[in-house]
Amino acid sequence: MRTYRVIVGKRAMGTIAGVAALVTAAVVGLAAPAAADGDGETHRIFATREGLVGKHTANGHKISERDHFVALPSRRALSADGDGAFSVRVCRADSTRCEYAPVWDVGPWNTVDDYWSATRHAARDLPKGTPQASAAYRLGHHGGTDLYGRTVTNPAGIDLADGTYWDGLGLRSNAWIDVTYLWQGSARTGIVAADGGTLNVRTGPGTGYRWTGAAADAARVPLLCHARGQTVTGTRGTTNLWYRIGPGNWVSDAYLNTGSGRALAPAC
Repeated sequence: MRTYRVIVGKRAMGTIAGVAALVTAAVVGLAAPAAADGDGETHRIFATREGLVGKHTANGHKISERDHFVALPSRRALSADGDGAFSVRVCRADSTRCEYAPVWDVGPWNTVDDYWSATRHAARDLPKGTPQASAAYRLGHHGGTDLYGRTVTNPAGIDLADGTYWDGLGLRSNAWIDVTYLWQGSARTGIVAADGGTLNVRTGPGTGYRWTGAAADAARVPLLCHARGQTVTGTRGTTNLWYRIGPGNWVSDAYLNTGSGRALAPAC
């Protein structure tokens, strides 16, 4: 079983134009904030809790209690077990808490719906950023069913493992969240080396700054800019180098595998 511990510092429409118009009208008030420079795109997506402790994910990972990963409905963004080549930032809609987590499972609902892609391979009559299940539930797309003909009972486009859901975001019920698809970004990345746990995300470059979320072990996080702050000793050594990895989100380089002890991003 994978044990986690917290360290310092988962009705058919007639035309494309018609569907796009309906989707645009339906998502007024659900717009996600603009992505930071170097990030991938951000979309507001309905999230559900995966659960399934003791079962295996699509990449073979055995799900543990309070696990930290997400599921997206296409294998085109599936990381290998223990790897974070495909990682996301998931944030509460009020931006008070975020988690950085690898994509280790496929779902919910569909398994070929890469809705974050400009060249999506399923439900091509829907605009980028709109999960087919969401359009089915809210707009009657595909007769209100998923791509396998099942009646869609919620608009989910991402599943969150229990640790990500409860501990990272502090959710107690399914909710709309902001999802950033980090592999789309242009920034250099670092791999979280949290020794099987989660790395605390702070609002500034030091442990005295407010905790604002977590970064799961193996997640790839964008190195948007750096600052010199509190000296921290972690799994990768001792350093005062900190990186901003998202809006108001900072982590210590002492827990990042970047291939270098030097600053790899411009100063903030």
